[in-house]
Amino acid sequence: MTGALDQLRLQLLWNRLLAVVEEQAQTLVRTAFSTTVREAGDLSAGVFDAEGRMLAQAVTGTPGHVNAMAASVGAFLRKYPLDRLEEGDVLLTNDPWDGTGHLNDFTVVTPVFREGRPIALFAATSHVADVGGLGFGPDARQVYEEGLLVPIGYLFRRGAPNETLLDIIRANVRDPTAALGDLYSLAGCNDAGARRLLETLDEFGLGDLDAVGRLIIENSARAMRAEIAKLPRGTYENSMRIDGYDSPIDLVCAVTIGADAITVDFAGTSPISPRGVNVPLAYTQAYASFGVRCVVGNDTPNNAGSLSVVQVTAPEGCILNAPRPCAVSARHTVGQMLPDVVLGALAKAIPDRVPAEGASCLYLPVLLGGPGVAGETAGEAFVVNPFYTGGTGARPGKDGLSCTAFPSGVRNTPVEINEATAPILIWRKEYRTDSGGPGRFRGGLGQVMEFAHAERRAMAVSKMFERVRHPARGRDGGGPGAPGAVRLDDGTVLSGMGRDVVPVGRRLVIETPGGGGKGDPTTRARAAAAEDLRAGLISPEAAREIYGFEESDN
Repeated sequence: MTGALDQLRLQLLWNRLLAVVEEQAQTLVRTAFSTTVREAGDLSAGVFDAEGRMLAQAVTGTPGHVNAMAASVGAFLRKYPLDRLEEGDVLLTNDPWDGTGHLNDFTVVTPVFREGRPIALFAATSHVADVGGLGFGPDARQVYEEGLLVPIGYLFRRGAPNETLLDIIRANVRDPTAALGDLYSLAGCNDAGARRLLETLDEFGLGDLDAVGRLIIENSARAMRAEIAKLPRGTYENSMRIDGYDSPIDLVCAVTIGADAITVDFAGTSPISPRGVNVPLAYTQAYASFGVRCVVGNDTPNNAGSLSVVQVTAPEGCILNAPRPCAVSARHTVGQMLPDVVLGALAKAIPDRVPAEGASCLYLPVLLGGPGVAGETAGEAFVVNPFYTGGTGARPGKDGLSCTAFPSGVRNTPVEINEATAPILIWRKEYRTDSGGPGRFRGGLGQVMEFAHAERRAMAVSKMFERVRHPARGRDGGGPGAPGAVRLDDGTVLSGMGRDVVPVGRRLVIETPGGGGKGDPTTRARAAAAEDLRAGLISPEAAREIYGFEESDN
């Protein structure tokens, strides 16, 4: 494909592939049982060539899943080479070191056959609300305590379900209907993608994706190398301290911009933790490479070609390259900080493109209730994992986004959905005044939420909250965002990590962090600050003390 018509045909085929993987993702959303997938979009979907290289990913999804999944398909093929698979075979795993970093994420891989020959693969990942063990949380000492680990194996064999595996999963999770339903939804979305791909190949008169796949990967790699060549070469360093489970964690990186590649090295980062905040290397690579892609070649498709020119390393034994059998359930609390760490280094090379630090880590309270939980002997058994977000850092030339998930890209779970799927009441959900870091461009705001058991029973909460002690930092003279907080409504302060009981009659109050500001706050446009005051985003005190309003302005 070298002529203009061939290039046009390639572009049309590329657009069709994007439509195919987006339909794959939307099928997953529509058929998933867990609200984490249905409502928050915690998933990934993509198509791979016969060598296991990702060609295209769905727009719907999260980088921690899709970039890690891009590497995990290779692990599937090492155990089950494509020529050993048959029509109707579907593989799966939730192994953190072969998948996306913790047991709650199941990855399902399906080969596509054309005239009896395997020509491609579809893969999808989604977050299953419960996988047994201690449940989703940071309290485990080893991965064995965190839930059921399923090594790479068959979910379906020649179209028949692996009933032994399904029975094992059914017996080990708190909500077997949701868990098994989610596995079937993963298999179903891959099947939808496969059907559309075969229709596309028929329409374009192609027997497979081999030649087209090579062109897509080569073009994407070439485009990324061209963008890298425009950058100032050198090594740029940055570090960030975050809360950790019971002691602070230092994340240290050196970003080296070369002639045609970027390397990110996390040497100097803190060692592994005795608790479940450790990060397998694949998840580290997923979010660190995403940090680079946010400001370098962000118009280039995200696939094996563009990812190949960003290399990410971390010393084995540090918290970003945790070996088996480290506990890793809450790996997102550390891993989702990595784009900010990488962007902080890149700010020294390309300062005009980089935002301030944001809340980054999702706030994911896992609420549990029923007999045997929090001392209760009766009541409805439930486990619900709502997703909440803080503010992003101020952007170049713009304020930060309030209550928006960056870098994960997932959505806040609606109040109505949480109340419909579990016996909980959400008494309050509102913007958190003054939580956005002050600056010429203000950081995004966090939010305040208040939860209670609808039946006036005790319940447990498993907390994985970061930036409680170390808030998001501003940039270029901007101020920090507000730290996060968690407490009971009677004022009892709870730790950001670990499981606690919400007693009968008490409410759980969560405050998510704000994003850092960018630029000197005294240079903020008067009209913008006045609008913030009018909308309640800043208080009259902040208007006077930070932005220089007079009493008569209020």
